[in-house]
Amino acid sequence: MSMESTPVATSPIGRVATERWTLQWTPVIAGALTAAAVSSILISFAITVGLGVSSTAPTWRDASVALWLLSGLYLVLQALVSFGCGGYITGRVRAPYDLAENLAESDETEKRDGLHGVAAWALAVVLGTVLAAMVASAASRPNPMSTPPTANEPSVLSYEIDHLFRAAKRAPGPDLAPARSEAGRILLTASSHSGVSTDDRNYLVQLVGATTGLAGPDAERRVDATIANAKTALSRSRASTTILAFSLATALLLGAIAAWMGAESGGRHRDGKPVSGGMLHANRFSRRRDLWRRPVSMPE
Repeated sequence: MSMESTPVATSPIGRVATERWTLQWTPVIAGALTAAAVSSILISFAITVGLGVSSTAPTWRDASVALWLLSGLYLVLQALVSFGCGGYITGRVRAPYDLAENLAESDETEKRDGLHGVAAWALAVVLGTVLAAMVASAASRPNPMSTPPTANEPSVLSYEIDHLFRAAKRAPGPDLAPARSEAGRILLTASSHSGVSTDDRNYLVQLVGATTGLAGPDAERRVDATIANAKTALSRSRASTTILAFSLATALLLGAIAAWMGAESGGRHRDGKPVSGGMLHANRFSRRRDLWRRPVSMPE
């Protein structure tokens, strides 16, 4: 009596045998971490060489429009590079689901690779947002080297307020925090359509005269010059913020496309399909390595 063994269906190694495909989190997390790491390196390099759109320091006012545009273009470029690398890693390490998915004439593989790349892009964006929030929270803590004398004083106008209350002689230990805060709130209205009102201007003249000891005409000239400088500073700050927001939105949008295309390229490289010209060198290296490992048959 012979025993018949029931054949057991096996799936190829490295493939997930399932009818309904689900998101594979291991390649998504790997791609997201890669994108976040590459982006951090590129942004750190940009900060080192001075490619910043805006800053809390008064020297940012000397930046030209060309530098702002260059900073925005670099932000887009680093998003393309970082998210493209993250998407490629995601598609390269993703395991195909079945044999039918790997057919060259089917677009299902590329679609699934692309969706995994977009998932890695979304996770990298969330990680970057959380990291930026943590850095901003740490930077907003009290620091005598970076924070203004009072929390209610607008940091963008700190230099103008310093110039407004500058005095050759001042009584020891004066408490200027309330006056600086009030003057800062008044100077913020310089960028409005109506500008600083006459009553606010006269009040600033009296405040500056009482604080610095300047005569009436000198106090008026200082107040008028400070109002004009504050209006210019607020306009440049608004322009730099607009450029930064537009560049960031453009970078994130193009980053999603780069992650999709990178994941598709990684998937084609994984499956041995034709890839783009920039990846042919990697295929040539893989073929040479296989030839080196292949045993050479001895002649009989």
